[in-house]
Amino acid sequence: ILINASLYIASNMPLRLEVKRKLLARSDRVKSMDLHPKEPWMLVSLYNGNVHIWNHETQALVKSFEVTDLPVRASKFVVRKSWIVTGSDDMCVRVFNYNTLEKVHSFEAHTDYIRSIVVHPTQPYILTSSDDMLIKLWDWEKKWQCSQVFEGHSHYVMAVVLNPKDSNQFASASLDRTIKVWQLGSNHANFTLEGHEKGINSLDYFQGGDKPYLISGADDRQVKVWDYQNKSCVQSLEGHAQNVTAVVFHPELPIVLTGSEDGTVRIWHANTYRLETTLNYGLERVWCIGHLRGSNDICIGYDEGSVMVKLGREEPAVSMDSGGKIIWAKHSEIQQANLKVLADMEVHDGERLPLAVKDMGSCEIYPQTISHNPNGRFVVVCGDGEYIIYTAMALRNKAFGSAQEFVWAADSSEYAVREGSTKVKLFKNFKEKKSFKPEFGAEGLYGGHLLGVRGGGSLSFYDWESLELIRRIEIFVKHVYWNDSGELLCLVSDESYFILHYKAGAVQQALASNQGVDEDGVELAFDVTGEIAETVKTGLWVGDCLIYTNSVNRLNYYVGGEIVTISHLDRPMYVLGYMPKDNRVYLSDKELNIVSYMVQLSVLEYQTAIMRKDFETADKVLPTIPHEQRTRVAHFLEKQGFKTQALAVSTDVDHKFELALQLKDVRAAYELAKRSESDSKWKHLAEMAMSRCQFGLALECLHHAQDHGGLLLLATSAGDAATLEKLTDNARTDGQHNISFMGLFLLGKLEECLEVLISTKRLPEAAFFARTYLPSQMARVVQLWKESLCSVNPKAAQALADPSEYENLFPDLKPSQEAESYLKGERAVLRPAADYPNVQSTAERCVLREVEESSNFALDGGKGQQQALPVEEELSLELDVDVDLDNIDTEDIDLDAEEDLLH
Repeated sequence: ILINASLYIASNMPLRLEVKRKLLARSDRVKSMDLHPKEPWMLVSLYNGNVHIWNHETQALVKSFEVTDLPVRASKFVVRKSWIVTGSDDMCVRVFNYNTLEKVHSFEAHTDYIRSIVVHPTQPYILTSSDDMLIKLWDWEKKWQCSQVFEGHSHYVMAVVLNPKDSNQFASASLDRTIKVWQLGSNHANFTLEGHEKGINSLDYFQGGDKPYLISGADDRQVKVWDYQNKSCVQSLEGHAQNVTAVVFHPELPIVLTGSEDGTVRIWHANTYRLETTLNYGLERVWCIGHLRGSNDICIGYDEGSVMVKLGREEPAVSMDSGGKIIWAKHSEIQQANLKVLADMEVHDGERLPLAVKDMGSCEIYPQTISHNPNGRFVVVCGDGEYIIYTAMALRNKAFGSAQEFVWAADSSEYAVREGSTKVKLFKNFKEKKSFKPEFGAEGLYGGHLLGVRGGGSLSFYDWESLELIRRIEIFVKHVYWNDSGELLCLVSDESYFILHYKAGAVQQALASNQGVDEDGVELAFDVTGEIAETVKTGLWVGDCLIYTNSVNRLNYYVGGEIVTISHLDRPMYVLGYMPKDNRVYLSDKELNIVSYMVQLSVLEYQTAIMRKDFETADKVLPTIPHEQRTRVAHFLEKQGFKTQALAVSTDVDHKFELALQLKDVRAAYELAKRSESDSKWKHLAEMAMSRCQFGLALECLHHAQDHGGLLLLATSAGDAATLEKLTDNARTDGQHNISFMGLFLLGKLEECLEVLISTKRLPEAAFFARTYLPSQMARVVQLWKESLCSVNPKAAQALADPSEYENLFPDLKPSQEAESYLKGERAVLRPAADYPNVQSTAERCVLREVEESSNFALDGGKGQQQALPVEEELSLELDVDVDLDNIDTEDIDLDAEEDLLH
């Protein structure tokens, strides 16, 4: 769908009219187009009977549907009803809901092809014109009743257009070579305009200013501008090589657009009627041009598709001086407003300011830019390839001349102009003092403390007085902003902006000694202090703080590497200026609605002082900063590395606590945690205390945080039985049974461990725990388990063996119970951790054997150790030491004779 197309633009463009293609869509022949005022939609009706809706921002086809199999020559949005109204060669008007594409209504409106449809801006009316030579008025609130028929043309009625200044008046164009002006409610035309030699295809009303003008295009290849009050032709525009099919007065710019079957769209100056630009996208014949009030966008319909084009820039021509006076241009009219009238009013962020507007007169040129000089005494208007300097108070002409661009110096009496792409002139006190031709050309001009000239893909800075090259930087810039001191500047490119520090002292020294100077100027002239991947639309400096709007409609300010968002904007806004006494930054939208947002001057001054390392000034400014703004200042200080000062300044407890942790300030962190009573703060402080081996503090913090897991870790690591015992009680109260169980187990309180399992209905685990550690409790636990299981699965409950009933199934039950009693005494004694190396591991012990040996020892009255000796050793105690038991002669002994054995 998107293709490359050739675009031919005339070289002589005094209007500096930027032309940017937003969409090119291939399709069948386009017969009519319309733009939606709220959605980014372009409505296209085609010769093949289809209707398309394109999103010109995403370049996607949003909706497409077939109306009929015949050409659809007219289509319009009816926004307040969410409709599309179409007129086609089957003589029918159809109404569709553009959200659902459901057909709302359809009726036969004429007896021949329908050529044009217009929608009344306030009434429930549409007007249709047709090859049946009639114009009809339809009322959709009266079930699409035909309220009026306008007769008078003797040939096809090709176009109808409503007067934007009087919605009850409309004009029509016909192939009978006439234009007729009508009034709703009257059956006869008010008057007829004649002058074309062939049929008229298109016409439009002039929308701006007081000019009562109509424009028409005809098959005689001419475009005519008419004064409908004087009923006379005021200008004829010639140049098209074929029939003129579309004409438009642009609603926002001082231009006329005309389209022709020669495939071109010509753009003419609306005041001088000079040809400014010619567009040719190579899509064959032009059939229609669409536009929208309040927008610079236009759409063009061709034989082979449609094109969406943005003309000029949407940034309004408006300027504000340091005293709060705002001057702007509405078309060629200059108006003024003063912010001082709001002094006693309560102003809210983002609200439109109710300013009293004063008309100052009409400008001789069409203003494309307006700017005050630094002291606000003069204002310059630039446009149409010329500039005019006026006094700001009374708009009296002070100086004028030719200029494509105009910029002021930091010195209010100096300025520079760019007359073309090669020459720059400098003026002082309204008199030319110097001119020069930059080596790399002059494609753009930037004012401020140094004169900036863009050319050849680079930006060159020159000294205003000597015109010496200070530094050439390889960058394509869109804007350059200097702060008041001349030490900082912002270079804005397409996708990012750069903060540079200008070292005036180093430059003077280098130029004086001619050291460190090369073909690109002084090497040490600038230091890059910041690069931010964000697109700046408009901006200004307040001290060392850059306030700007970006491409995603946010109002931010940058200072010292930190970006602070002041507000999210609901539409594109343009920064005008900052009023220190109001602590507010002022912005305008493209409709010249002025709004403001609070930005505390004391905050900006403090941050500026910190950046300049002027701590004495910062300390003086700090008390003037409102309490609610101090945390923002503290974040700034933290980012600059002044964390101790940030801790002192911040009013946010959470932020202060974080800073105290970073600074390892235990006392401050403890007081803040105590004040907020936040579990998370106590935990963080406990971690820091443990890392610093302050275990007493860590223990207190963990108790405050009720961090049972942490307390378990600390108590067991320290071998603190008292803490562990207290923990088990608290954990059981708080329902943390795992912690309670583990603590009791480590304390040797197995009976209580069993009760924890029973109380939490963990009866299977309780039964196995009893089997392992407390066999005397097995019968009780198994009985509880069976009772619990019986309600769920009686058969499974019956399958459980009770030791008291089936002793044969538990052969080691009695020894196990003896072992339980044997070990109970050991469990009662909590041995210190220092005994660990000398204590035999449980895995290495055989408790049942220990129990058995212990029993034998008790029965022998304490001689159990002798009975445990081997037989040979026991016998050897009764015999002489010389007796060899292995060599005793037993030959004469009768083992059956009892008396021999006794002897």
